[in-house]
Amino acid sequence: MASLMEAPSTGRRANRHRGEIEAVIGGERRILCLTLGALSELETAFAAGDLQALAARFSSGRLKAADLVRVIGAGLRGAGHPLSDEEVAALPLDGGLAAMAGVVGDLLLATFGAPAVDNAGEAPPPNP
Repeated sequence: MASLMEAPSTGRRANRHRGEIEAVIGGERRILCLTLGALSELETAFAAGDLQALAARFSSGRLKAADLVRVIGAGLRGAGHPLSDEEVAALPLDGGLAAMAGVVGDLLLATFGAPAVDNAGEAPPPNP
């Protein structure tokens, strides 16, 4: 789970194979998923021309608080939680800002997978 705080379980668990993650947001355990619709929403919000440009934007490692709100909001809506970005922004930060940045990082990793190049500038070995 992305946040260290405990919250009541809603029963359903995240399916990582579908790009879902779990996080405690606003005091509740929630599932987040960047569906195609959510990714399209983010392409528009970040003026990214395509998914590769969106992934490059996120891989820079430089995110504003507004970026965290947009990504978390899109992930929540992608998983069926009808919250606006304004409602997401008003939720308490369970675990603080670092935990919310971790939620975004975990969600992006579940969506886009491992980076194509490691820190040494080399492609990782293929999966067996």
